[in-house]
Amino acid sequence: MRERKRAHSRAATVDAALALFAARGYAAVTVADICEAAQIAPRTFFRYFPTKEDLLAEPAREMAAHVAASIAAAPPELDDAEVLRAAMRSLGEHVITHRERLAGYFAVAAEASAVRSNPFVRLSDRERELTERLLARRPAPAAADWRTRLLVARAVAAFRIWLDDAVTAGTPDPLGHLDEVLAAG
Repeated sequence: MRERKRAHSRAATVDAALALFAARGYAAVTVADICEAAQIAPRTFFRYFPTKEDLLAEPAREMAAHVAASIAAAPPELDDAEVLRAAMRSLGEHVITHRERLAGYFAVAAEASAVRSNPFVRLSDRERELTERLLARRPAPAAADWRTRLLVARAVAAFRIWLDDAVTAGTPDPLGHLDEVLAAG
């Protein structure tokens, strides 16, 4: 119960911050502003997030955790390409479900250098982690070869392209479009 309350409070803090960032711009919002909007004490804020920049990277962390959980839950008989495709499809469903919240994040992230410079958001690091997660599914652990790394890079690039289309163009069938982009990748 306590952990669920903490997770809810943390998510509410992110939502309050994203709304403020969208309204005023990232640089114009202070931690005190976020605390007031989220109705939390600064001490609570810093328990959740070491910095304002870490808060801004939270939606990216959530999406990475979603993909990691999808990979971990994949049936062992699926090959790496099928696992990645299913994980990216699941992430696409998550993005569509949380479209309004994430649209604000993407708009702010495009303008905030704090997001682009955050090590959590660097795609090469995310690709490396996904590669390791795929390798961990194998019965005999192996080193990442170029084929697995390329497979992951293609899936991530395909998802990024879809995400850009889905956020900026508002495609009429976003998940159908995602399936098409992933199949081409």
